[in-house]
Amino acid sequence: MFSKKVWGSLVLAATLLVSAGCGNTAKSNDEGSKDSAAASGDKVYKIAISQIVEHPALDATREGFIAALKDGGLVEGENLKIDYNNAQGDQTNNLSIAQKVAGDKNDLVLAIATPSAQAVVQQVSDVPVLFAAVTDPIAADIVTNLDQPGGNVSGASDTNPEAIAQLMKFISTNFPNVKKLGLIINEGETNAVVMADKAKEELAKYGIELVKAPVTNTSEVKQAAESLVGRVDAFYVTLDNMVVNGFDAIVQTSNKNHIPLFSSDRDTVENGSFATVGFKYYDHGYQVGQMAVDILKNGKKPGEMKITVPEKLDLILNLKAAEAQGITVTDAMKAEVKDAANDIIE
Repeated sequence: MFSKKVWGSLVLAATLLVSAGCGNTAKSNDEGSKDSAAASGDKVYKIAISQIVEHPALDATREGFIAALKDGGLVEGENLKIDYNNAQGDQTNNLSIAQKVAGDKNDLVLAIATPSAQAVVQQVSDVPVLFAAVTDPIAADIVTNLDQPGGNVSGASDTNPEAIAQLMKFISTNFPNVKKLGLIINEGETNAVVMADKAKEELAKYGIELVKAPVTNTSEVKQAAESLVGRVDAFYVTLDNMVVNGFDAIVQTSNKNHIPLFSSDRDTVENGSFATVGFKYYDHGYQVGQMAVDILKNGKKPGEMKITVPEKLDLILNLKAAEAQGITVTDAMKAEVKDAANDIIE
């Protein structure tokens, strides 16, 4: 048997050895994790998204963008971190978001809608910037050339001028009683003004007058729509973010008074307007997502990537909306739809 003194010494020595062993084991595991991460070579990309407001078209754009990233091997939660920011239609928030993403360490920034793109482009100059849901990138001072935008910016316009021309022709051909077309508009939004000017130009060919009801915030949309009742024969909504955010009020006014309602994107048709010439915003966002993959994984330079526009245009009709608005949908109208299975909504 050991003396108490010797036994105490042995216990102390054993404790020190065990502690040392545990310490070495912990250090080894930590180093092993670092070595494993280094060996894998996986980079975690960070993308910031600035979106001016939530509504179906812009949300679908974002969803399509993220889907394209995933299909390109950039998966959120694995090798991708997304910092999503929504300004809720507030310009002060919009600028703050742009300043925030400019100060963060991002690999790429996506701006959804014209106001977001304008703010981001002014603030972010050192990383690639892509935009989506922008009607006229040149008029909005986002780029100066659609084929060679230059610098760190590229993206996709959500308007093919031919879409507006086709829709105005459809109205004039199928609605001969429409002599005045009412437009609720935020004239502070460049894309809305550009589209309104194009619509006015096209309508003049058919002797139809464009009557505007200006708004300065979404809460004024309902009153603006009601102010047009009795003064116009149909309503028209552009890709006006402020107005689209209050779109339900226009639908209610249109249905209540049996006034045909035309819009500028598929999502608003699905949500209550009768017709548009358009495309799927999900596909639009997917296209921009493919551009992002090319930049991040293939080293493409944004300034050398052509600004794209929607090419697959089709007439889109909502038959339930037609019934609510007192519209008789003729066979001639349906015949203009190329993809009836998808673009005639029942």
